[in-house]
Amino acid sequence: MDAYDLITRNVSEVVTEEEVRALAESPDGKRAYVGYEPSGVLHIGHMLTANKLIELQEAGFEVVVLLADVHAYLNGKGTFAEIRETATRMQEQFVAYGLEESQTEFVLGSEFQLDEEYVLDLHALELETSLSRASRAMAEIAGGDTATVAQAVYPLMQALDIVYLDVDVAIGGMEQRKVHMLARDTLPSIDADSPTCLHTPLIADLTTGVGKMSSSEGLSISMEDSESEIEAKVEKAYCPPTADPDPTDEGEERENPVLQIFEYHVFPRFGEVVVERPEKYGGDLTYGSYEALEADLESGELHPADAKGALATYLNDLIEPGREKIRQQRD
Repeated sequence: MDAYDLITRNVSEVVTEEEVRALAESPDGKRAYVGYEPSGVLHIGHMLTANKLIELQEAGFEVVVLLADVHAYLNGKGTFAEIRETATRMQEQFVAYGLEESQTEFVLGSEFQLDEEYVLDLHALELETSLSRASRAMAEIAGGDTATVAQAVYPLMQALDIVYLDVDVAIGGMEQRKVHMLARDTLPSIDADSPTCLHTPLIADLTTGVGKMSSSEGLSISMEDSESEIEAKVEKAYCPPTADPDPTDEGEERENPVLQIFEYHVFPRFGEVVVERPEKYGGDLTYGSYEALEADLESGELHPADAKGALATYLNDLIEPGREKIRQQRD
């Protein structure tokens, strides 16, 4: 797979296509970043963007992981001491998950976000941005019904982080799109370049296929889950025999989260998937691509229950190194 294919694999949106193709021509030494609020344990949302970071490392990029302690503080996630301790644990989990440590720079936001130059640049962005624009950018990310001043500043800090981390590419889920567009619009006002952006898909709610999977609501999968917990969660997952389920009775769009996890998590890390079945049901099935697995589910050759069984096995293998790291951290 060439650099362009690695950069754009399983990406919902690139901004812009021309910029990505230019980066793909000479990726060595280019820098890409994702910012994460320290939350303690990596979950499937972290893992999705981490997969993209791993692929960018394969393409030759240097990777920066921002452990956003100041952002977490602004979002009410604890004291600085508590958040920084959590950030240290998360860093170890990212490496256990598969990020190449020699190609990854881990940075605490407080290492530069409290400096005078950064604060003055932040104020300059505040002068260029309406309160409603900043609030709209944060709306997809912030929880709760009451907006705070901190939540209006938060997306401007995300924009400025791109400059101070000296990165070429900003990565995030589709919920980060408005923040990244804000960055592209406002950074030129302080004589900074607009970032190239990659937006990864959102995994649907595991039990309904509606909306997005959330670590705070409904079922989610994290490195904290045991093998039996993963099996139980996947067994309950919504998995019709199609990649294009009908909407709900209320007209809500649906996805097949089991297929999404195969496409965005399993195949990028394993390449080949074996679905084990008794001989009386046709024996094992081997897939070298996601498309082949999806086609067999659509045709009826692959039963949803067998697909779930294989998914639980591969997810467990994917999560086990990080799960072991969490055990060590707690001992």
